[in-house]
Amino acid sequence: MNAIAPADANAIARAGRIVGFRSWLVYLPYNIAMTWGSGTRTGGTRLVVELTTESGIKGYGETICLLDFIEPVLHKVVMPLAVGRSVSEVERIHRHVLGAGYYHHKRAAVMALCAVEMAMWDALGKLAGLPVSALWGGQWREQVEVSAYLFMADHGALAETARTFRSQGYDSFKIKLGAGEASDVALVETVRGAIGAGVHLRADVNGGWTPGTARRQLQKLLPYDLAYIEQPLELDDLVGHAELRRVQPVPVALDESAYTLSDVGNIVRMAAADVILLDPHEMGGLWQVRKAAAIPESAGLGMTLHSGGELGFSQAALVHLAASIPTMTIAIDTEYYYYDDDVIAGRLAIERGRIAVPRGPGLGVAPDFDKLEKYRVDAIRGAYLDDKRPGWFPMKPSY
Repeated sequence: MNAIAPADANAIARAGRIVGFRSWLVYLPYNIAMTWGSGTRTGGTRLVVELTTESGIKGYGETICLLDFIEPVLHKVVMPLAVGRSVSEVERIHRHVLGAGYYHHKRAAVMALCAVEMAMWDALGKLAGLPVSALWGGQWREQVEVSAYLFMADHGALAETARTFRSQGYDSFKIKLGAGEASDVALVETVRGAIGAGVHLRADVNGGWTPGTARRQLQKLLPYDLAYIEQPLELDDLVGHAELRRVQPVPVALDESAYTLSDVGNIVRMAAADVILLDPHEMGGLWQVRKAAAIPESAGLGMTLHSGGELGFSQAALVHLAASIPTMTIAIDTEYYYYDDDVIAGRLAIERGRIAVPRGPGLGVAPDFDKLEKYRVDAIRGAYLDDKRPGWFPMKPSY
Protein backbone atom coordinates (compact mmCIF):
# COMPACT_ATOMS: atom_id res chain seq x y z
CA MET A 1 0.00 0.00 0.00
CA ASN A 2 1.46 3.35 -1.02
CA ALA A 3 1.78 6.17 1.48
CA ILE A 4 -0.24 9.32 0.84
CA ALA A 5 1.76 11.70 -1.27
CA PRO A 6 2.48 15.15 0.25
CA ALA A 7 0.25 16.79 -2.34
CA ASP A 8 -2.60 14.47 -1.35
CA ALA A 9 -2.02 15.15 2.34
CA ASN A 10 -2.17 18.88 1.69
CA ALA A 11 -5.39 18.43 -0.27
CA ILE A 12 -6.92 16.53 2.65
CA ALA A 13 -5.86 19.28 5.05
CA ARG A 14 -7.42 21.92 2.77
CA ALA A 15 -10.62 19.88 2.51
CA GLY A 16 -10.93 20.04 6.28
CA ARG A 17 -10.15 23.75 6.62
CA ILE A 18 -12.90 25.58 8.48
CA VAL A 19 -14.38 28.41 6.43
CA GLY A 20 -17.60 29.27 8.24
CA PHE A 21 -19.91 28.84 11.22
CA ARG A 22 -23.48 29.38 12.29
CA SER A 23 -25.27 28.59 15.52
CA TRP A 24 -28.68 28.13 17.15
CA LEU A 25 -29.64 28.74 20.76
CA VAL A 26 -32.51 26.31 21.38
CA TYR A 27 -34.80 25.45 24.26
CA LEU A 28 -36.73 22.20 24.50
CA PRO A 29 -39.16 21.61 27.37
CA TYR A 30 -38.93 18.56 29.59
CA ASN A 31 -42.02 16.41 29.94
CA ILE A 32 -41.72 16.84 33.72
CA ALA A 33 -40.36 19.70 35.83
CA MET A 34 -37.06 18.67 37.40
CA THR A 35 -36.93 19.59 41.08
CA TRP A 36 -33.59 19.41 42.88
CA GLY A 37 -31.56 21.14 45.56
CA SER A 38 -30.28 23.78 43.13
CA GLY A 39 -33.70 24.82 41.84
CA THR A 40 -36.31 23.76 39.32
CA ARG A 41 -35.55 23.17 35.66
CA THR A 42 -38.37 23.06 33.12
CA GLY A 43 -36.32 22.27 30.03
CA GLY A 44 -32.89 22.33 28.42
CA THR A 45 -31.27 25.36 26.79
CA ARG A 46 -28.57 24.16 24.40
CA LEU A 47 -26.23 25.83 21.92
CA VAL A 48 -25.85 24.03 18.57
CA VAL A 49 -23.02 24.86 16.17
CA GLU A 50 -22.58 24.08 12.48
CA LEU A 51 -19.16 24.48 10.91
CA THR A 52 -18.47 24.36 7.19
CA THR A 53 -15.22 23.12 5.68
CA GLU A 54 -13.59 24.14 2.41
CA SER A 55 -14.75 20.85 0.86
CA GLY A 56 -18.36 21.60 1.81
CA ILE A 57 -18.55 18.98 4.57
CA LYS A 58 -20.38 20.26 7.62
CA GLY A 59 -19.85 19.28 11.22
CA TYR A 60 -22.26 19.71 14.11
CA GLY A 61 -21.66 20.20 17.81
CA GLU A 62 -23.70 21.05 20.86
CA THR A 63 -23.12 22.34 24.36
CA ILE A 64 -25.00 23.12 27.52
CA CYS A 65 -25.98 26.80 27.75
CA LEU A 66 -27.28 27.71 31.19
CA LEU A 67 -25.03 30.74 31.76
CA ASP A 68 -24.95 34.00 29.84
CA PHE A 69 -21.23 34.12 29.09
CA ILE A 70 -21.20 30.94 26.97
CA GLU A 71 -22.61 32.38 23.74
CA PRO A 72 -20.37 35.50 23.72
CA VAL A 73 -17.26 33.36 24.30
CA LEU A 74 -18.34 31.13 21.41
CA HIS A 75 -18.86 33.99 18.96
CA LYS A 76 -16.13 36.39 20.05
CA VAL A 77 -13.29 34.00 20.88
CA VAL A 78 -13.67 30.36 19.85
CA MET A 79 -15.20 30.73 16.39
CA PRO A 80 -12.76 33.42 15.17
CA LEU A 81 -9.79 31.34 16.32
CA ALA A 82 -11.12 28.20 14.63
CA VAL A 83 -11.76 29.71 11.19
CA GLY A 84 -8.88 28.83 8.87
CA ARG A 85 -7.80 25.84 10.93
CA SER A 86 -8.29 22.22 9.94
CA VAL A 87 -10.95 20.20 11.73
CA SER A 88 -8.14 17.87 12.81
CA GLU A 89 -6.52 20.57 14.98
CA VAL A 90 -8.66 20.06 18.07
CA GLU A 91 -5.75 20.24 20.51
CA ARG A 92 -4.44 23.43 18.94
CA ILE A 93 -7.84 25.15 19.14
CA HIS A 94 -8.24 24.21 22.81
CA ARG A 95 -4.83 25.58 23.73
CA HIS A 96 -5.25 28.64 21.53
CA VAL A 97 -8.40 29.65 23.42
CA LEU A 98 -6.65 29.16 26.74
CA GLY A 99 -3.73 31.17 25.39
CA ALA A 100 -6.11 34.01 24.51
CA GLY A 101 -6.36 34.68 28.22
CA TYR A 102 -8.68 31.90 29.28
CA TYR A 103 -5.92 29.99 31.06
CA HIS A 104 -6.91 32.37 33.89
CA HIS A 105 -10.56 31.35 33.59
CA LYS A 106 -10.70 27.83 32.17
CA ARG A 107 -14.24 27.23 33.39
CA ALA A 108 -15.43 30.27 31.42
CA ALA A 109 -14.15 28.75 28.17
CA VAL A 110 -14.88 25.04 28.33
CA MET A 111 -18.57 25.01 27.39
CA ALA A 112 -18.18 27.23 24.33
CA LEU A 113 -15.10 25.25 23.31
CA CYS A 114 -16.99 21.97 23.44
CA ALA A 115 -19.57 22.96 20.82
CA VAL A 116 -16.90 23.81 18.24
CA GLU A 117 -14.59 20.92 19.14
CA MET A 118 -17.47 18.43 18.85
CA ALA A 119 -18.34 19.84 15.42
CA MET A 120 -14.70 19.44 14.39
CA TRP A 121 -14.72 15.76 15.31
CA ASP A 122 -18.02 15.28 13.48
CA ALA A 123 -16.57 16.83 10.32
CA LEU A 124 -13.29 14.91 10.65
CA GLY A 125 -15.17 11.63 10.93
CA LYS A 126 -17.17 12.49 7.84
CA LEU A 127 -13.97 13.31 5.94
CA ALA A 128 -12.50 9.96 7.00
CA GLY A 129 -15.76 8.06 6.49
CA LEU A 130 -15.54 6.76 10.07
CA PRO A 131 -17.53 7.17 13.29
CA VAL A 132 -15.75 9.36 15.81
CA SER A 133 -15.24 6.41 18.18
CA ALA A 134 -13.11 4.78 15.48
CA LEU A 135 -10.81 7.81 15.58
CA TRP A 136 -10.23 7.24 19.32
CA GLY A 137 -9.13 3.62 19.19
CA GLY A 138 -12.39 1.97 18.18
CA GLN A 139 -15.49 0.71 19.93
CA TRP A 140 -14.98 -1.34 23.05
CA ARG A 141 -18.72 -1.86 23.41
CA GLU A 142 -21.57 -1.66 20.89
CA GLN A 143 -24.18 -0.48 23.41
CA VAL A 144 -23.82 1.98 26.26
CA GLU A 145 -25.81 1.59 29.47
CA VAL A 146 -27.59 4.70 30.77
CA SER A 147 -28.99 5.35 34.22
CA ALA A 148 -32.59 6.13 35.09
CA TYR A 149 -32.33 9.66 36.46
CA LEU A 150 -34.95 10.62 39.07
CA PHE A 151 -35.76 14.24 39.96
CA MET A 152 -39.22 14.11 41.56
CA ALA A 153 -39.83 15.35 45.10
CA ASP A 154 -43.30 13.77 45.37
CA HIS A 155 -42.85 10.29 46.81
CA GLY A 156 -45.76 8.73 44.97
CA ALA A 157 -44.62 10.00 41.58
CA LEU A 158 -41.03 9.08 42.42
CA ALA A 159 -41.89 5.47 43.23
CA GLU A 160 -44.09 5.11 40.16
CA THR A 161 -41.42 6.54 37.86
CA ALA A 162 -38.74 4.30 39.36
CA ARG A 163 -40.92 1.21 38.88
CA THR A 164 -41.64 2.24 35.28
CA PHE A 165 -37.94 2.60 34.48
CA ARG A 166 -37.25 -0.77 36.12
CA SER A 167 -39.98 -2.46 34.06
CA GLN A 168 -38.39 -1.01 30.93
CA GLY A 169 -35.12 -2.81 31.68
CA TYR A 170 -33.05 -0.13 33.41
CA ASP A 171 -30.48 -1.62 35.79
CA SER A 172 -28.97 1.62 37.16
CA PHE A 173 -30.74 4.46 38.97
CA LYS A 174 -29.71 7.91 40.15
CA ILE A 175 -31.60 10.23 42.48
CA LYS A 176 -31.14 13.91 43.34
CA LEU A 177 -30.77 14.82 47.02
CA GLY A 178 -29.83 18.08 48.72
CA ALA A 179 -33.24 19.66 49.27
CA GLY A 180 -33.36 18.97 53.00
CA GLU A 181 -32.04 16.70 55.75
CA ALA A 182 -35.25 14.72 56.24
CA SER A 183 -36.06 14.36 52.56
CA ASP A 184 -32.64 12.85 51.71
CA VAL A 185 -33.28 9.61 53.54
CA ALA A 186 -36.96 9.44 52.64
CA LEU A 187 -36.27 9.82 48.91
CA VAL A 188 -33.59 7.13 48.87
CA GLU A 189 -35.84 4.81 50.89
CA THR A 190 -38.66 5.34 48.37
CA VAL A 191 -36.50 4.52 45.35
CA ARG A 192 -34.83 1.52 46.93
CA GLY A 193 -38.25 0.15 47.86
CA ALA A 194 -39.48 0.63 44.28
CA ILE A 195 -36.52 -0.96 42.46
CA GLY A 196 -35.61 -3.67 44.97
CA ALA A 197 -32.34 -4.80 46.51
CA GLY A 198 -29.24 -5.42 44.43
CA VAL A 199 -30.03 -2.81 41.77
CA HIS A 200 -27.40 -0.10 41.26
CA LEU A 201 -28.56 3.09 43.02
CA ARG A 202 -26.55 6.29 43.40
CA ALA A 203 -27.38 9.72 44.79
CA ASP A 204 -26.27 13.24 43.86
CA VAL A 205 -26.19 16.04 46.46
CA ASN A 206 -24.82 18.81 44.19
CA GLY A 207 -22.61 20.15 46.97
CA GLY A 208 -25.49 20.64 49.39
CA TRP A 209 -23.97 19.13 52.56
CA THR A 210 -21.46 20.37 55.11
CA PRO A 211 -18.81 17.80 56.13
CA GLY A 212 -20.61 17.06 59.39
CA THR A 213 -23.96 16.64 57.68
CA ALA A 214 -22.35 14.35 55.10
CA ARG A 215 -21.08 11.98 57.80
CA ARG A 216 -24.47 11.91 59.55
CA GLN A 217 -26.51 11.45 56.38
CA LEU A 218 -24.30 8.73 54.96
CA GLN A 219 -24.58 6.80 58.20
CA LYS A 220 -28.37 6.95 57.89
CA LEU A 221 -28.20 5.89 54.24
CA LEU A 222 -26.02 2.82 54.81
CA PRO A 223 -28.97 0.36 54.79
CA TYR A 224 -29.88 1.39 51.24
CA ASP A 225 -26.59 0.25 49.66
CA LEU A 226 -25.67 3.33 47.61
CA ALA A 227 -23.21 2.62 44.82
CA TYR A 228 -21.80 6.08 45.49
CA ILE A 229 -22.65 9.53 46.78
CA GLU A 230 -21.98 12.24 44.20
CA GLN A 231 -20.63 15.69 45.04
CA PRO A 232 -21.63 15.63 48.72
CA LEU A 233 -19.58 18.76 49.58
CA GLU A 234 -18.81 22.04 47.84
CA LEU A 235 -16.90 21.66 44.60
CA ASP A 236 -13.70 23.31 45.89
CA ASP A 237 -13.42 21.12 49.00
CA LEU A 238 -11.10 18.33 47.86
CA VAL A 239 -9.65 18.05 51.37
CA GLY A 240 -13.14 17.49 52.79
CA HIS A 241 -13.98 14.87 50.16
CA ALA A 242 -10.71 13.03 50.84
CA GLU A 243 -11.50 12.99 54.57
CA LEU A 244 -15.06 11.83 53.91
CA ARG A 245 -13.72 8.86 51.97
CA ARG A 246 -11.56 7.88 54.92
CA VAL A 247 -14.20 8.02 57.67
CA GLN A 248 -17.14 6.14 56.11
CA PRO A 249 -17.71 3.29 53.61
CA VAL A 250 -19.92 4.83 50.88
CA PRO A 251 -17.81 5.56 47.77
CA VAL A 252 -17.48 9.26 46.91
CA ALA A 253 -17.96 10.51 43.34
CA LEU A 254 -17.04 13.97 42.06
CA ASP A 255 -18.54 15.86 39.12
CA GLU A 256 -18.61 19.64 39.66
CA SER A 257 -15.10 19.31 41.12
CA ALA A 258 -13.89 17.68 37.88
CA TYR A 259 -14.49 20.26 35.15
CA THR A 260 -10.99 20.45 33.69
CA LEU A 261 -8.07 18.11 33.07
CA SER A 262 -6.20 19.79 35.93
CA ASP A 263 -9.19 19.27 38.21
CA VAL A 264 -9.13 15.53 37.54
CA GLY A 265 -5.40 15.37 38.21
CA ASN A 266 -5.85 17.18 41.51
CA ILE A 267 -8.68 14.86 42.58
CA VAL A 268 -6.50 11.79 42.03
CA ARG A 269 -3.47 13.38 43.73
CA MET A 270 -5.62 14.31 46.73
CA ALA A 271 -7.28 10.85 46.88
CA ALA A 272 -10.58 12.77 46.97
CA ALA A 273 -12.84 10.39 45.03
CA ASP A 274 -13.59 6.76 44.24
CA VAL A 275 -15.48 7.67 41.05
CA ILE A 276 -15.07 10.63 38.68
CA LEU A 277 -17.80 11.88 36.36
CA LEU A 278 -16.44 13.41 33.17
CA ASP A 279 -18.28 15.69 30.75
CA PRO A 280 -17.00 17.15 27.46
CA HIS A 281 -19.13 20.27 27.96
CA GLU A 282 -17.41 20.92 31.28
CA MET A 283 -13.93 19.97 30.06
CA GLY A 284 -13.79 21.77 26.73
CA GLY A 285 -14.34 18.90 24.34
CA LEU A 286 -14.39 15.21 23.57
CA TRP A 287 -10.62 14.92 23.27
CA GLN A 288 -10.19 16.45 26.72
CA VAL A 289 -12.41 13.69 28.14
CA ARG A 290 -10.36 11.06 26.34
CA LYS A 291 -7.23 12.52 27.94
CA ALA A 292 -8.81 12.91 31.37
CA ALA A 293 -10.13 9.34 31.37
CA ALA A 294 -6.57 8.01 31.50
CA ILE A 295 -5.99 9.63 34.91
CA PRO A 296 -8.59 7.68 36.95
CA GLU A 297 -7.82 4.60 34.87
CA SER A 298 -4.18 4.80 35.94
CA ALA A 299 -5.27 4.96 39.59
CA GLY A 300 -7.83 2.16 39.32
CA LEU A 301 -10.79 4.49 39.97
CA GLY A 302 -14.28 4.23 38.56
CA MET A 303 -15.58 6.69 35.99
CA THR A 304 -18.71 7.57 34.11
CA LEU A 305 -20.22 10.54 32.23
CA HIS A 306 -22.28 13.40 33.64
CA SER A 307 -25.50 14.63 32.01
CA GLY A 308 -26.61 18.22 31.60
CA GLY A 309 -29.70 17.68 29.45
CA GLU A 310 -28.12 16.64 26.17
CA LEU A 311 -29.96 16.74 22.86
CA GLY A 312 -29.12 14.38 20.02
CA PHE A 313 -25.71 15.69 18.98
CA SER A 314 -24.29 15.66 22.49
CA GLN A 315 -26.04 12.42 23.43
CA ALA A 316 -24.48 10.72 20.42
CA ALA A 317 -21.09 12.15 21.38
CA LEU A 318 -21.38 10.80 24.94
CA VAL A 319 -22.30 7.36 23.61
CA HIS A 320 -19.23 7.35 21.33
CA LEU A 321 -17.04 8.37 24.28
CA ALA A 322 -18.38 5.68 26.61
CA ALA A 323 -18.16 3.08 23.84
CA SER A 324 -14.48 3.78 23.24
CA ILE A 325 -13.25 3.89 26.88
CA PRO A 326 -12.92 0.31 28.18
CA THR A 327 -12.84 1.27 31.85
CA MET A 328 -16.07 3.30 31.67
CA THR A 329 -18.09 0.45 33.12
CA ILE A 330 -20.57 2.54 35.16
CA ALA A 331 -23.83 3.44 33.39
CA ILE A 332 -23.64 7.01 32.10
CA ASP A 333 -26.08 9.69 33.19
CA THR A 334 -28.72 10.93 30.76
CA GLU A 335 -31.87 13.06 30.78
CA TYR A 336 -32.68 12.24 27.17
CA TYR A 337 -35.94 10.42 27.98
CA TYR A 338 -37.36 13.61 29.53
CA TYR A 339 -37.49 15.24 26.07
CA ASP A 340 -40.39 14.44 23.75
CA ASP A 341 -38.57 15.89 20.74
CA ASP A 342 -35.08 16.57 19.41
CA VAL A 343 -33.22 18.73 16.90
CA ILE A 344 -31.70 15.78 15.06
CA ALA A 345 -33.42 13.82 12.29
CA GLY A 346 -34.88 10.94 14.25
CA ARG A 347 -34.29 10.28 17.93
CA LEU A 348 -31.70 7.99 19.47
CA ALA A 349 -33.43 4.87 20.75
CA ILE A 350 -33.06 3.69 24.35
CA GLU A 351 -33.79 -0.02 24.64
CA ARG A 352 -33.67 -1.72 28.03
CA GLY A 353 -31.59 1.12 29.40
CA ARG A 354 -29.02 1.01 26.60
CA ILE A 355 -28.21 3.17 23.56
CA ALA A 356 -26.59 1.58 20.52
CA VAL A 357 -23.53 3.37 19.17
CA PRO A 358 -24.46 5.31 15.99
CA ARG A 359 -22.86 3.64 12.97
CA GLY A 360 -22.63 6.53 10.50
CA PRO A 361 -19.55 8.70 9.95
CA GLY A 362 -18.77 11.41 12.48
CA LEU A 363 -21.31 11.53 15.29
CA GLY A 364 -23.66 9.47 13.14
CA VAL A 365 -26.61 11.86 13.50
CA ALA A 366 -27.94 14.62 11.24
CA PRO A 367 -29.64 17.95 11.98
CA ASP A 368 -33.33 18.62 11.54
CA PHE A 369 -33.28 22.26 10.47
CA ASP A 370 -37.02 22.70 10.89
CA LYS A 371 -36.69 21.66 14.53
CA LEU A 372 -33.67 23.90 15.07
CA GLU A 373 -35.74 26.84 13.92
CA LYS A 374 -38.85 25.71 15.79
CA TYR A 375 -37.02 25.63 19.13
CA ARG A 376 -34.75 28.62 18.57
CA VAL A 377 -34.80 31.17 21.41
CA ASP A 378 -32.98 34.43 22.11
CA ALA A 379 -32.39 33.91 25.84
CA ILE A 380 -31.64 31.15 28.34
CA ARG A 381 -34.75 29.69 29.95
CA GLY A 382 -35.42 27.76 33.14
CA ALA A 383 -31.83 27.32 34.25
CA TYR A 384 -31.59 27.48 38.04
CA LEU A 385 -33.87 29.98 39.78
CA ASP A 386 -37.43 28.94 40.52
CA ASP A 387 -40.00 31.37 39.10
CA LYS A 388 -42.57 30.13 41.61
CA ARG A 389 -40.38 31.24 44.54
CA PRO A 390 -39.44 34.90 43.93
CA GLY A 391 -36.33 35.88 45.84
CA TRP A 392 -35.29 32.25 46.46
CA PHE A 393 -31.87 31.00 45.45
CA PRO A 394 -29.82 27.94 46.45
CA MET A 395 -27.00 28.08 48.97
CA LYS A 396 -23.98 25.77 48.91
CA PRO A 397 -23.73 24.12 51.35
CA SER A 398 -27.40 24.15 52.24
CA TYR A 399 -27.35 22.28 55.56
